Amino acid sequence: MTFLKLGYKASAEQFGPRALLDYAVQAEAAGFDSVWISDHFQPWRHAGGHAPFSLAWLGALGAATSRVLIGTSVLTPTFRYHPSIVAQAFGTLGVLFPERVVLGIGTGESLNEVPSSGMAWPEQSERTARFKEAVDLIRRLWREERLSYDGKFYKTHRATIYDRPQTPVPIYIAGAGPYMARLAGEHAQGFICTSGKPWTLYTDTLLPNVEAGLAKAGKPHDGIDRMIEIKLSFDTDRTRARDDTRFWAPLSLSPEEKMNVEDPCEMEQLADALPIERAASRWIVSDDADQVVDKVRAYVELGFNHLVFHAPGPDQARFLRLFGEQLGPRLRKAFS
Repeated sequence: MTFLKLGYKASAEQFGPRALLDYAVQAEAAGFDSVWISDHFQPWRHAGGHAPFSLAWLGALGAATSRVLIGTSVLTPTFRYHPSIVAQAFGTLGVLFPERVVLGIGTGESLNEVPSSGMAWPEQSERTARFKEAVDLIRRLWREERLSYDGKFYKTHRATIYDRPQTPVPIYIAGAGPYMARLAGEHAQGFICTSGKPWTLYTDTLLPNVEAGLAKAGKPHDGIDRMIEIKLSFDTDRTRARDDTRFWAPLSLSPEEKMNVEDPCEMEQLADALPIERAASRWIVSDDADQVVDKVRAYVELGFNHLVFHAPGPDQARFLRLFGEQLGPRLRKAFS
C-alpha cells in the first residue's frame, strides 16, 4: 500500500555543503520524510553556483539526522563513476544508515559528465545501454562475491563488495520519456520525475509506461514508489516568491536551447536572458497555502505518492518554517 510522503530537495547547485546540511537537518525537524540531493559535477550557473560531492555529503547527512530517508535525485552511474564504485559507496551508506538510503539514478547530462572527463557525449541510445548494464552490475555486486563481469561497457575481475547491507539499497530510476519510465516500472523500487512539464507527458507517456513496466514484471499497481519533484516557490509575499525563481531560470530553457551546453557560464548567460515570467513558468508560485494544496492535488490524483519539494529562494530556512507551519499540515490532512 502506498501512502503520502513529503520530501525536501537539497539544492546542491545553489548552496555550499555546510549550509545545505543545516537546511536538511531543519527539514527533518520541520516534518519532512525524506531529503534528496542531486549529483552535479557542475552547477546550472557559474556565479553563485555550488556542486558539493553528493556521496560525501550523504554520509554527513545520515550522521546528522535520525529518521529521514536520504538519497540521490539523481546520480549518473555510467561515466564519472564506474558502477562498481557506486555499488561500493551505496553499500557503505546502507550499512551506516540501514533502511534509510536510496540510490536514485538516471542517464545523465553533458553538463556533468563532459567537463570532468573531456569525453565526447554519446547519443541517447548508448547512454541508455550503458545505464542498463550499470544497473545490472551494481545489483550483482550487491548479491554476489568474486564477480568477474564481462559486459559491453563495464568489466570487473573477481570483485567483491565486502560492506553491504543485508537488504539491498532500493534503486529509483528517473525518466522523462517512455522507455525509462517503463524500465523503472519493471526493474526499480521507485520512479522519479519532475513537475511543471506538459500535462500530457504525465498522463499519456510517463505513468502509462510505468504501469506497463509493472505489468511486465508482474508487480502490483502499488509496487513502486512514484516520486515527483514539485517545483514550489511559496512565500507570504507573492512578488518575492516569483523573483526567487530567477536563480533557477536554466530549468526553463527548452531542450533545444540547452542541448550540449557543457559550460555553466554559457548556461547562465542563456538563462539570464529569459524574462522573469518565463523563469517562473516551471514553478508553482504562490502566497496562498490552500492554492498550493489545490495545485499539488492534481499530481496526487495522477498517482504520485512521494512529493519532493524544491524551493528556489535564497532563504531556505524561511521556506522550511513556512512549510512546517502552513503547507505540511494542510498536505497531510488533504491527502492522508
